[in-house]
Amino acid sequence: MSKPLRILVPIKRVIDPQLRPRINAAGTAVQKTGVQFSVNPFDDIAVEEAVRIREAKKVPVESIHAVSIGPAKAQEALLTAMAKGADSSTLVDAQDSELEPLAVAKILRELVVQQKIDLVIMGKQATDSDNNNTGQMLAGLLNWPQATNAARVELDATGTRATVTREVEGGEEVVSAALPLVVTTDLRLNTPRYVTLPNKMKAKKKPMAKLNLAAFPGVDSAARLNLLRFEEPPARAPGTVVASVDELLAKLREAKAV
Repeated sequence: MSKPLRILVPIKRVIDPQLRPRINAAGTAVQKTGVQFSVNPFDDIAVEEAVRIREAKKVPVESIHAVSIGPAKAQEALLTAMAKGADSSTLVDAQDSELEPLAVAKILRELVVQQKIDLVIMGKQATDSDNNNTGQMLAGLLNWPQATNAARVELDATGTRATVTREVEGGEEVVSAALPLVVTTDLRLNTPRYVTLPNKMKAKKKPMAKLNLAAFPGVDSAARLNLLRFEEPPARAPGTVVASVDELLAKLREAKAV
């Protein structure tokens, strides 16, 4: 039996994905005032998976540590993660900085080393930027194996190796890798639990460390990508009701679709 696992779960505070983002009048930014925020759905799944690994008792889990890099209000997301089962958390206060994936990955690398992490479980992407590359960058920086877009995660009895099922075009792919390991989660991995009020109250008593970007002097937070403008997607043309198959075929030929 190996030593108990130490799991790190990075989470991000994003605009609630059920809401339609609003762009400011100048088209230079997405409005973030007066809107509801929540835990990034893919990260919520990652928290659930970490807790399920512990609850399965197949391998011992020493700790589940959640981390969020963002504004001070991101501590709300960390409290949610701890209410669901994380033992402790770290808030890296980036204030209003919109850190790019490489900077986030470098900060996570430092925390992985400090926390002596064996397994990182994180969402494959955030619903605000949809970059889908922080996990891959983190694995590269750590020189760890990675299993992305996980639809199922299974650890062996020794807790030293994981088998991950990934959904790919036309089927599934099963990969096996030794720990330490970075896993990124897909939507079909699990269904996150709801937070109960008693657990919310207990979460407030769990430790939450607070750092800022100055604690990571080797991380360059300067933006490498310049966003020029935000635009609404073009409106879809209204549909047409046809009376017969012949009329449908005529319309398709007119649109050069057949």
